[in-house]
Amino acid sequence: MEDPIDALCARLHRALRGEHPLDPADVATLACELLDRGNDGPAVREAVERRPGDIPPAELAGLVRELLADSGFEPGFDLAPELLETLRQALVPVLRDLRAHGLRDEARLIVQNGWFPPSAGVVLGDAWLHGGDLPASCGRDPATAAAAVAAHVQESLMERDRRVRPVCPAHRLGLHAVVAPSGTAVWACSADGGHHVAAIGDL
Repeated sequence: MEDPIDALCARLHRALRGEHPLDPADVATLACELLDRGNDGPAVREAVERRPGDIPPAELAGLVRELLADSGFEPGFDLAPELLETLRQALVPVLRDLRAHGLRDEARLIVQNGWFPPSAGVVLGDAWLHGGDLPASCGRDPATAAAAVAAHVQESLMERDRRVRPVCPAHRLGLHAVVAPSGTAVWACSADGGHHVAAIGDL
């Protein structure tokens, strides 16, 4: 049976995307549900103490975003298909780098139905699938997606082949994918205090 908060959050999320009008009654109901479960943050209090129907639309949309954040709501690929597309696009440079380090597999991204939170995984050419540890939230931005997909595929290869790739050309240690302070997804080496080797896709 679907949790009423999940259903309300999904409906409000769709409204924010413009799929249907934002219903102030849904806003009030979600705030009351959250309050009943012990969440009495500022957004919840505001929605309970004010009449959502009297709040200007732009302000109401901002309040809904705060309520969704307070509820811990994370849309899945069904509610935000662009997140899956971002992960698919992230796989392209990852495979380019890994092919430069000996990978011969084709690979594709699939949705893991039944996983919580909603997740995707990369299937390698021999149908090997390490797991669905790419939640939809990884697709929020290209850099996060690239680092997450790189780490996922790298772990799959290590489990299957018992070897790490790619490796640092200077230290011969396995690289790991991170988002640099600049906001770029990079391959990093832990040797000599740590250093970035290349942006993902540029090995």
